[in-house]
Amino acid sequence: MDYYKTLGVERNASPDDIKKAYRKLAGQHHPDKGGDTATFQKIQEAYENLSDPQKRQQHDNPNPFGHGGNPFGHGGNPFGFGPGGFQFHTQTFNMDDIFGQMFGQQRGHQSFRTTLWVTLEQVYKGEDQVIQFQAPGQQPQTVKIQIPKGIIDGGTLRYDNLVPNCVLLVEFRIHPHSKFERHGNNLQASQEISVLDLIVGTTFKFTTISGKTLDVTVKPKTQPGQLLKITGEGMPIHNRTGFGDQLILIKPIIPAIIDQTIVDAILKSQQS
Repeated sequence: MDYYKTLGVERNASPDDIKKAYRKLAGQHHPDKGGDTATFQKIQEAYENLSDPQKRQQHDNPNPFGHGGNPFGHGGNPFGFGPGGFQFHTQTFNMDDIFGQMFGQQRGHQSFRTTLWVTLEQVYKGEDQVIQFQAPGQQPQTVKIQIPKGIIDGGTLRYDNLVPNCVLLVEFRIHPHSKFERHGNNLQASQEISVLDLIVGTTFKFTTISGKTLDVTVKPKTQPGQLLKITGEGMPIHNRTGFGDQLILIKPIIPAIIDQTIVDAILKSQQS
């Protein structure tokens, strides 16, 4: 698959261009909005590979073993995509395996690895997620895991013995959000404000990721591009107490219609 063609971007596209293209296509083809599931999964796959510098380099410079740099093809394993659109890497390890040494696996245990795409809201709330996988020669297994609150994009967690003698490694990837950009534990959003309101001051309604609607005050003579901060309304801090902050970037707009009395008042204030 040509991931650049899937997202409709050039091969020299910047990370921001790739993210913007993904957001647009994901919004158009999301199954919850009536989109085709197979198409949405291809878009997810393309973004997952092009947003990761190492995976993008492998895609740009394929080797004789095929995509992923190994003889098993896509994803580095012979099993492809598991039920529900999740990608599983299934292999049995022993004590001599480097991977087994890193994670302390015991002989005879099977390791299952999956990439699970979640929303920013799910990471904020720490919701439960049901996933399904199948070991070779066994019946499909369904397990429930909790999405860890505040986990970073690309963070991996290990789940032991959800199924006897099995280790499940889950890499969490977070969909880009249409409103919020994440910067560590902080979130940033943009708010358009009339230049007249920036001069005289105003208030506006803002809904946080938790669902709260707050009144935000813009002081008189606020400069365009200024960041307003709402303390404690960002993402939960993973494995710790507390939250990051919500930042709001002020973007000025010029009203289509301006009352002449307002213009006169502004001009008068500049002359005084």
